[in-house]
Amino acid sequence: MISIAHTMKNKKQYRFLSYVSGCLCILVLAASCSKQLKEQPYSSIFTDNFYKTAADAEAALVAVYGPLPDMYSTAATCASDFSADQMYPRPVVGRDTYTLFSYDANYTTQKSFSRQFESPEQIWQSCYAGIEKANGVISKVPNTNMDTARRAVIIAEAFYMRAFYLWTLTKNFGDVVIKTTPSANIADAMVGTSPRADVYKQIFADLDVAVQALPSYSGSIRKGSPSKEVALALYAKAALYNENWSLALDKAKSVINSGKYGLMDNVLDVFNVDKEDVARKENMWALECERTSPGFSTQVIGLFGPKNSDGPQYAPTTYGSAFMYQSFFDSFDPADQRRQLMDTFYINKQGKVVHQKDITPITQHGVLIKKYRDPNATGQNGAINIQIFRLADVYLIAAEAAARQNGVTTEALDYVNTVRHRAGLADLDASLNKDQLIAAILQERSWELFGEGDRWYDLTRTNTFLQVVPKCVNDVYPVRTPQARNRYFPIPLDEVNANSKLEQNPDWK
Repeated sequence: MISIAHTMKNKKQYRFLSYVSGCLCILVLAASCSKQLKEQPYSSIFTDNFYKTAADAEAALVAVYGPLPDMYSTAATCASDFSADQMYPRPVVGRDTYTLFSYDANYTTQKSFSRQFESPEQIWQSCYAGIEKANGVISKVPNTNMDTARRAVIIAEAFYMRAFYLWTLTKNFGDVVIKTTPSANIADAMVGTSPRADVYKQIFADLDVAVQALPSYSGSIRKGSPSKEVALALYAKAALYNENWSLALDKAKSVINSGKYGLMDNVLDVFNVDKEDVARKENMWALECERTSPGFSTQVIGLFGPKNSDGPQYAPTTYGSAFMYQSFFDSFDPADQRRQLMDTFYINKQGKVVHQKDITPITQHGVLIKKYRDPNATGQNGAINIQIFRLADVYLIAAEAAARQNGVTTEALDYVNTVRHRAGLADLDASLNKDQLIAAILQERSWELFGEGDRWYDLTRTNTFLQVVPKCVNDVYPVRTPQARNRYFPIPLDEVNANSKLEQNPDWK
């Protein structure tokens, strides 16, 4: 992996510096000593001594999921959402660079520890760390002595995760590195990028394996583990992004027609932390968050609540760091139930109503997001999950793919209207033409999936961000001027410098 090469390089530098420092100390304290100095490793772990037992295989699979919390701490949702037309950050150094498109290839303003988690650089590093671990499982676990059925599922999950990490990379960076074997040394990690078309071929090949071996959802599955239908959902969405309409429609229909999942009756319950287990009928796969510490959680719980932890119904620790655009809030039909997942007021700790003009010191038009709330969180450690795939998304994938392939059909309308009905809205006008229907479906995606790290990719995959984003301004960000190169984030410069075979995205050179 590229980030593996970067890490290996840094470790070698660290060992060298430690060695020099140790030599100097010894020379000062024992100048008369003439013994030859040698670096002695305190311990070593070799993969040849691992992957022997079922416990080893299970531990290796857990490690494949390990990079997800860092990626979804903030970067996987906010770096994209802050770039789009729904949500904006309080303008502090680092966050506002995505809204203003002022970041550079070095992600200079994101180099502090806290900002690193919000940067696309974190996405790159997390994905390649996960791919490296998945490659280890795929390569080594087939020879592990364990129950064959469980072994097959472990390997299938690794294939799914490799596909997911690759898809996340290509939708953020375009042409990326394909790596399907573990890196035993730096030379193995030095690999150049491949065209997006080849990346998608690898994604689909991995998902073919995952779909064959993963179990179908039966009402209970290991938390955080993908079912066969989750793999099909990723297949459908990746195919949509790759503009393979027939494939996207086929895979989306496989999920819907399986009957394994269903929409919650009340859209507000999808994000009700106290109904997490019931809501799994729609929330197909998520970053599973916990209130306990240590435990996985996410910074978005703290970012989206009122300033100074003043809104106890959000979480005990919130900062008022991110808000919805007034124009986005106003775009909703007042009858749309999804609008209740935002608010223009809140109840403070004293039980008083804080109105919109006082929500934030930076604008009188701040709108709060209510998708990520946990009043019983421990500080910022909340149990509200970050949804990655849910059934409403799959319905809208099916609707868009059907419309793009076949135009205005009953099938396309039925899929999008299913989501609209749940929101309390009437059917779309059946007299729409093809382009109007596709635009309506994309708008429906915006209303349904806001705040879930989805909208920016809809704008970039349809190459409409240059038209849409400059119109989405407010008194905090009165001018926004994305450029063509912002369709993809730059490959982190640290990674390019660490790998002689890696080239920067052409638009960022």
